Amino acid sequence: MKKFISLLMALSLILGVCATASAEEKVYNVGILQLIQHPALDQATQGFKDALTEKLGDRVSFDEGNASGDSNNCAQIAGQLVSRQVDLIMANATPAMLACATATADIPILATSITNYESAMEIELTAEGATGLNVSGTSDLAPLDGQAAMVRELFPDAKTVGLIYCNAEPNSIFQIKTIEGYLTELGYECRRYGFNDSNDLASVVQSATECDVLYIPTDNTAAGNTEAIANIVLPAKVPVVAGEEGICSGCGVATLTISYYDIGYKTGEMAYDILVNGADITAMPIAYAPQFTKKYNEANAAELGVTIPADYLPIE
Repeated sequence: MKKFISLLMALSLILGVCATASAEEKVYNVGILQLIQHPALDQATQGFKDALTEKLGDRVSFDEGNASGDSNNCAQIAGQLVSRQVDLIMANATPAMLACATATADIPILATSITNYESAMEIELTAEGATGLNVSGTSDLAPLDGQAAMVRELFPDAKTVGLIYCNAEPNSIFQIKTIEGYLTELGYECRRYGFNDSNDLASVVQSATECDVLYIPTDNTAAGNTEAIANIVLPAKVPVVAGEEGICSGCGVATLTISYYDIGYKTGEMAYDILVNGADITAMPIAYAPQFTKKYNEANAAELGVTIPADYLPIE
């Protein structure tokens, strides 16, 4: 009996060592679906890849797809990643996340560059801040009350603020509703200018230049069309306060922004926890940016004659 027990213990030890070695040798195939090529989203994807590469080295491979701003492409790429049975999917931006969530209920999906998961997915988070589904990730929401305060700080004499956003983006609508309340409390008259897609964006922006100041939230469609916006607002001498750095660098004068690289990196750390440590994504709380920075577009501010306080950093 003692010999039998000894053999069992030895066999268990061997199996444990083999399992550990197998886990250490496993190469994880991680899918990445990014909505569109844009500096902010590019930074988030790079941060994600850097975090996993630093932790796993050559034991992680990335299967990347870019939807070029097309929701149909999102659905197609998401289906391809699921059919390839990737170990985890990183979805960058709301349409990408929604496409992946529709494509699979089993593969873990970590999203980033999502402003508000509840409005985007039409769900309620758990008391711990998790979705309860196979989806978690990071949010790019900056303090909207702080952005409203920025409008007051830079443009105290303005009377009207035009709110420009895409009607098709739930996160944009959430931001507009929220900041409108803050701006109204500060005494501004707010006017909404919603566009449906890039086809009517220019005409909507042109109408919005009747306002003293414009506000553009973190909005994927706007982010992909900043040059078109700049070509309208700069000649009209109407300043734009933006929800994030990428939009501000294209057509704005100032922003209270997060680091998209940082939230991407955090998403990568969450992916490692799921892949290697077996963390339960259904109970994993949504993570938020640790800090926010006041930044300004030096060229646009100079062209419009906007005086920027000393505590703002120039966008590089």
